[in-house]
Amino acid sequence: MASETTLAPVPTALTTPAEQRVPLRPRRVPLRVRVLRSLPSTVALAVLVVLFLFPLVWFLLSSVKPGGELFRFPLTILPEQWTFDGYLRAWERVDFSLYFRNTFVVATITTVLTVFFSAATGYALAKYRAWWLSALFVCILATTMLPTEVILTPTFTVIRDLGLYDTLAGIIVPSVITASGIFMFRQFFLTVPDELLDAARMDGARELSIFFRIMLPLSKPIAITLAIFSFQWRWNDYIWPLIVLADPDRFTLQVALRSLVGAENIDWTLLLPASVISIVPLVVLFFVAQRYVMSADLNSGLKD
Repeated sequence: MASETTLAPVPTALTTPAEQRVPLRPRRVPLRVRVLRSLPSTVALAVLVVLFLFPLVWFLLSSVKPGGELFRFPLTILPEQWTFDGYLRAWERVDFSLYFRNTFVVATITTVLTVFFSAATGYALAKYRAWWLSALFVCILATTMLPTEVILTPTFTVIRDLGLYDTLAGIIVPSVITASGIFMFRQFFLTVPDELLDAARMDGARELSIFFRIMLPLSKPIAITLAIFSFQWRWNDYIWPLIVLADPDRFTLQVALRSLVGAENIDWTLLLPASVISIVPLVVLFFVAQRYVMSADLNSGLKD
């Protein structure tokens, strides 16, 4: 009887292991097709950019127009006669050095305290498990449903009874805790893996060390984003400083600009340049800090 021989199966695409198969290259989409696909969204975004930039451009160009061109019909976008006399008169009329200093002190201190307390509160709400913490978070979110006018009277009563009326501290203290800041940090800390905290605890790190050395560095993008928003909020705040402050030497910038508005008429050639000067620090802050607003690597220090 002839000996039977067993032939080895020929490797085919069906028997070749998946890791040995050569992946097929994706089909390249022609450039023309890609351009046509992205054209509607590009046009829509361009329209939105124009709509958002038009009021700002109109505001800046109006600040260098003479008074006769501001309300002339038909209106023109570009000034026929460029003049910077309004900036010179605004700088002489308003003591910007004093009001910039007051506003900068209020905005800076409030921003630092807001970021710190929001981060601490958000960390506790995100990483500690207790029923009363969940109830506290719901109460904090509920405060966002209240109009500002509702809490003005009780807040003013508290500030007056504490002896903080007509002081810069009276502006700072009620503005430190913000529900939006706490919400931002809580949602961010929820995305941080618990294994990172457990590893730190196993290495002997205490809670304060975990918060300051791990959680705060990870939340740098959120902290900078909230700092930009908080600084802008406090810089542009008008109603609360107007209620609390009575001494002109303690006025913030927005309250001081209100003094340029008369009872019956408004000197727009003075108010517009002064308003442009008031927003310069915010523009500088945005361009300096925008590169820090980026996503963080939450998986750093962890192994798969």
